[in-house]
Amino acid sequence: MKVSRMMAWTIWMVASIFYAYQYILRVMPNIMLDDIMNQYQIDAAIFGQFSGFYYIGYSLLHLPIGIMLDRYGPKKVMSGCILLTVVGLMPLLFSDYWIYPIAGRFLIGVGSSAAILGVFKVVRMAFSEGRFARMLSFSVMIGLIGAIYGGAPVSYMSDVLGYQAVVKFLAFAGIGLAIITYLVIPDIKSKPQTAVFSDIKEVFGNYRVVLTCLFAGLMVGPLEGFADVWGTAFLKQSYGFDTALATSLPSMIYIGMCFGAPVLNFMAEKMGSYLGAIIAAGVGMTASFVCLLSWQLPYGTVSISFVIVGICCAYQILAIYQASVYVREEVAGLTTAVANMIIMIFGYAFHTAIGTVVNAMGGPNAPDAMNYGLTVIPIALGIGTIGFVSLMLSCKRDRALQVA
Repeated sequence: MKVSRMMAWTIWMVASIFYAYQYILRVMPNIMLDDIMNQYQIDAAIFGQFSGFYYIGYSLLHLPIGIMLDRYGPKKVMSGCILLTVVGLMPLLFSDYWIYPIAGRFLIGVGSSAAILGVFKVVRMAFSEGRFARMLSFSVMIGLIGAIYGGAPVSYMSDVLGYQAVVKFLAFAGIGLAIITYLVIPDIKSKPQTAVFSDIKEVFGNYRVVLTCLFAGLMVGPLEGFADVWGTAFLKQSYGFDTALATSLPSMIYIGMCFGAPVLNFMAEKMGSYLGAIIAAGVGMTASFVCLLSWQLPYGTVSISFVIVGICCAYQILAIYQASVYVREEVAGLTTAVANMIIMIFGYAFHTAIGTVVNAMGGPNAPDAMNYGLTVIPIALGIGTIGFVSLMLSCKRDRALQVA
């Protein structure tokens, strides 16, 4: 579709703001953990379920929403999904029964899945293919800025005005964004893809794609488990940091991730191996979390380690690309959607596992409970990293046999 230069930048900015908005909703439980637990009188295990239901909704509806974006266009699908996230916020304002906030969190995840998929669609719709990677990286940076400002500033507003006032503000912002999205983005759709289900079968039938996604999912704990939800509570309990500092520090992970994509990509090119760069990132994250949980690190060291972890978290981009090289070019786009879906659903597994362990150790206020709960992260990182090592050795062995 041909659009003017001004229109291309406008629709890209609207899509990127939606991506940032959903990131704020994604990290919101990290800021409001105590308020939500006190209001509904729930324990850490149930709160972990609440946080994790975002990832179930996000992951399960990834492929259907991707197909809908092709068939019905981003104008209707994106604006509708933004409104869906607003509906998901409502139970926190009007319900006294815990099941409704959980259902609302699921709806927020469903609506949020249209953000990154919508960015993919809008960038391809408004810009040339040669500019796709650059515009996508800018969108990711804007989204991560949303995650960063979903930390300390939103926490301050929550302390001053109350967390429900912040939820109301986010709901009104979502309604405004949905209206702008519907008015600004052109109404365009693609022809139905009749072979979509056979393509999905082909992707899931490729064992290397599946293994790459599973190993990458095991390594997502630092971002989707720690930075999104449990980081603030851990820093307050285990390190004794005040609320403002404990809320702002996990944002360093998102700052690091802003620069991680070009750093890891440069590393992969120098090494001549994307798998090698992913393994290096896994080792870096594992070492950082072992040190964080084993010793009482000074504030400066914690900050630096979080930046390093953030840089390493960009391994996801490399892993999604790596999954796409195992398939035909015609299904590479579908493979990236499948990879992102599988990786994101591990967020639910991490929140559930961490919350269950914390609850078993006496709850988030019990001594060392958070330390035990977050031990899940370095264990999973180690397994995922070892998995990528075995995958790299398998690829090298296959190439050697082909040469022979």
